Amino acid sequence: MDLAILVEVAGWLGAMLVLGAYMLVSSGRLTGSSAIFQGMNALGSALFILNTGWHGAIPSMVLNIIWLCIGLFALWHIHRRGRTG
Repeated sequence: MDLAILVEVAGWLGAMLVLGAYMLVSSGRLTGSSAIFQGMNALGSALFILNTGWHGAIPSMVLNIIWLCIGLFALWHIHRRGRTG
């Protein structure tokens, strides 16, 4: 498969994950503090980073790097909280 196609697939998967996470929180099926929600956002933003970097969309890439860092920090916090009580 062509690399350009893989980059586009990554972007669409990232979009589906971020939008899906938002939909699940908005509908009350997940909470913002759940590992699933944070994981979907982190993975979605990582895939967006690949896509936006490939296309040279630097502002979007930076936004998604920050989004990824927030998601990873939240996952770390959830993991730590689960181990300590």
